Amino acid sequence: MLLKEILRNVNCKWVQGKNPEIEDIVIDSRKVKYGSLFVCLKGLKSDGHQYVKQAANAGAAAVLAQEAITNPPDNITIAQTDNTRAALALCAEAFFNYPADSFNLVGITGTKGKTTSTYLMENVLAHYRHRVGVIGTLGAKVAGVPLNIHYDTSTTPDPVELQHILSVMRDDHVNDVVMEVSSQALSFDKVEGMMFNIGLFTNLTQDHLDFHKTMEDYMRAKSKMFKQCRQGVINADSDAGLEIIKIHKRAQSACTFTTFSIERPSELRAININYPENGVSFCVEINGCTENFFVPIKGRFTVYNALGVIGAALIMGIPVEVIKQGLAVIKGVPGRIQDVPNDKGRHVIVDYAHSPDSLVNIINAVREFTKGRVMVVFGCGGDRDALKRPMMGKIAGELADFCIVTSDNPRTENPMDIIAAIEGGIKETNCPHETISDRREAIFRAVKLAEPTDTLIIAGKGHENYQIIGEATIHFDDLEVAQEALEAL
Repeated sequence: MLLKEILRNVNCKWVQGKNPEIEDIVIDSRKVKYGSLFVCLKGLKSDGHQYVKQAANAGAAAVLAQEAITNPPDNITIAQTDNTRAALALCAEAFFNYPADSFNLVGITGTKGKTTSTYLMENVLAHYRHRVGVIGTLGAKVAGVPLNIHYDTSTTPDPVELQHILSVMRDDHVNDVVMEVSSQALSFDKVEGMMFNIGLFTNLTQDHLDFHKTMEDYMRAKSKMFKQCRQGVINADSDAGLEIIKIHKRAQSACTFTTFSIERPSELRAININYPENGVSFCVEINGCTENFFVPIKGRFTVYNALGVIGAALIMGIPVEVIKQGLAVIKGVPGRIQDVPNDKGRHVIVDYAHSPDSLVNIINAVREFTKGRVMVVFGCGGDRDALKRPMMGKIAGELADFCIVTSDNPRTENPMDIIAAIEGGIKETNCPHETISDRREAIFRAVKLAEPTDTLIIAGKGHENYQIIGEATIHFDDLEVAQEALEAL
């Protein structure tokens, strides 16, 4: 594709060169090949503008820059724009010929519940006999089959990877794509130019403040998605959700909103909530009729996730009975309140809870069906929001009966420093606890201490199958280690 076609929606000026044929788009000079468009991004640790000469030497046909290039190579075309991050997304869309225009696109954002909501939405749409694509924390898939397309970022792929995935889904004739949209992706303009038919907001609780600095900035990052939505489905029990609606009404946004809740008035409010051993049941008034729903995933937070999906599905015109069927047969989500199967009579759960509010939710959900003690093994990530460490320690101490504080992904921090900060919060409570920095040893210890009437929660990593220690990434899977510990009993 010619460069000017790729830049058709980008406000830029031509600095030098002709209109070359572009073979691919890259942001890493080490991945440049003959015919590449190299887009210079200013990152947190590096600046792509410093690698223009390397890109030219590797065969790049063109460079898109945000700043003037000092002594640019003569043999390369250069264009300049005000925001290369937003421009990258627009270029990737054009390069792959706007794949998202070919299907119903649903974006899900919020601190918690994004992954579970994508799974619930996928199941409902599949029961409607639609071919569904999913993009998120657990990878990309079509009709339940994983795509062999790797992406480096944990939730929302970078623009070129994202548009490639969407183009594969278009060519595979999907009807709908449901994708998680992270606050970082919105802050970095990864989905710039895309239009979501429906945007779903789950909630906003403390997380990622190492990146966003304040909850206000965090909320406004989430709010950006609804500028690109035709219709929004919003959790009315979240103050941030109500603020998002106000922001877009003040701006006279074209997005229209539907609300859901448990506590506050809304268009879709859950009532008569019950917690049978195998999930949750609740009622919602829809079109003047009281409809009964069941979801085989434990916890009050499941009701919120289901309500958002019900709202989105109703907007799509899916019959209520199909929605019920899709929700009732969901098989669970990897790493989300996931039971560890065993024949030892022990109840062990792996969960991704890694923020204060998510830890509250998982412990409270487990408390609903546990006859004995609720035990928790958890830690906090290094090089991330340090303020939440004592908060999570205090939460665990107040709500659980026994805790083991261990390492999560310590990264470049000393694991014992992280553990000490968490323990400071636990010490404000009367909860008995131990500290074991080795996560494997901590899990084995907890499994050994658990009685048949207890429930052991291994929190923080969920679906992740790795641990980051220093600069190294090693294989570590909580589910696997828990199974080994149970077998060793």
